[in-house]
Amino acid sequence: MRVASPSIIPTQYLRSPTRRSPILRQFARAASSSSYTPRPRTAAPSPPPFRARPVSAAKPPTAAAKPSAPAAAAAAAESSSPANPVLDPQAAMPPPATVADVDPQLAAEIPTPESSSTRAPSAAFTAALSGGGPNGNGIDWSSSFHGLSTTPFSAETASVLMQRLDPYDIEVKPDGIIYLPEIKYRRILNRAFGPGGWGLAPRGELVVGEKVVTREYALVVHGRFIAQARGECQYFSEETIPTAGEGCKSNALLRCCKDLGIASELWDPRFIRDFKKAHCQELWVEHVVNKKRRQIWTRKDGEPGYPYKPAGRA
Repeated sequence: MRVASPSIIPTQYLRSPTRRSPILRQFARAASSSSYTPRPRTAAPSPPPFRARPVSAAKPPTAAAKPSAPAAAAAAAESSSPANPVLDPQAAMPPPATVADVDPQLAAEIPTPESSSTRAPSAAFTAALSGGGPNGNGIDWSSSFHGLSTTPFSAETASVLMQRLDPYDIEVKPDGIIYLPEIKYRRILNRAFGPGGWGLAPRGELVVGEKVVTREYALVVHGRFIAQARGECQYFSEETIPTAGEGCKSNALLRCCKDLGIASELWDPRFIRDFKKAHCQELWVEHVVNKKRRQIWTRKDGEPGYPYKPAGRA
């Protein structure tokens, strides 16, 4: 058998001598010597125990000398003198006067949300609506139905009341509800009965709720009872209650006008669909303040009102 010479052996089969690091040689030399003894490990010293700091005993309070009666009276007089005013301005202000403090009788007649809205009107309210005052010679329109359905109106008056609405007069709200402005109801009544020939008589006092005011009114024409309805209007602060009372009266007027056939088309579903299809449209608009977008209804011949503008317009 022929053996190859070492010069032709592949290098991958040759082992290179291992080299120990100086640290390993030092540990091997120490372990081989007979004098080597391993050092026992000691635990780390524990921290000293916590010692609470002794608290000194509290000293008993010394009894203050009680002032004599003359000294106490002098101190009270000094504190109430003008030289030492009260520091709290609200405590020095007297409470505001109420209606009950000024006129208790008037305060008892003012309705509150807790009182019933169907209570009987006061004597002063009834006397103000009666034509003859306390003697009872007139008609009390706070409760009377005098002249109800006694005689029909003339054909000329009926044609004015039930005349077909002009589409130009009808408006649409952002939610799609169509309506006739309140002033145009008054114009129709003035054309039919003449200014002064009709009026709204309150059937009760104004009831102020938490966010809404209501009052019942009767429509009287030429001394005859025609219809009655309860109006309502929202308010946002006490300063706007008078304005809300006027809106409540207008709301009751348009409700009473339904009994006369005025603007009866606005309650006809078929007319509502045809009118919105012919004269209204639904647009995407943007709120000018918070930049939110939504869809609202508008007339085709008009623009969205404030605070909206057509979406995409600068």
